[in-house]
Amino acid sequence: MAQDLRIITTGGTFDKQYDAISGELTFRESQLPRLLQQSRCTLTVHLEGPLAVDSLYMTEEQRKEVANACLHSAEEKVVIVHGTDTMCNTARVVAEALGKDNRHTVVFTGAMIPYSLENSDAVFNLGCAITAVQLLPPGVYLTMSGKIFTWDNCKKNKEKGIFETVK
Repeated sequence: MAQDLRIITTGGTFDKQYDAISGELTFRESQLPRLLQQSRCTLTVHLEGPLAVDSLYMTEEQRKEVANACLHSAEEKVVIVHGTDTMCNTARVVAEALGKDNRHTVVFTGAMIPYSLENSDAVFNLGCAITAVQLLPPGVYLTMSGKIFTWDNCKKNKEKGIFETVK
């Protein structure tokens, strides 16, 4: 079952780091290589990072860029690390771009707390996404906090800080 996997990072809380000078969370470099090494992941992983943007500021053009990266990925298993605020929006754009005859399994994930900070959910969510992408049939999904959602049946509950089904 093991096969090559592509992980596309777009930024989001997952990859933010604390900047001691500005006192803000900012993007410097992706945390994914370190996280994969720490997790002892033995899959062949191809990292791609076209963006480092807070998903609240992601444009439709950038969402299409993510969709094109999935569409043209040589690997059929794709994990997308994305900001949680608009993850469902980008998942919709990707699902529409891939269409019904899609051969890719795409799983979005993110974090409520950056990997660089204590008590982050990033490691768990990435592990769930890597497992889910290997087991699910072609399609577009999201996984957060141990749950898997189809792209068209989820939403972020900002009051509870969790993802839920819509229907």
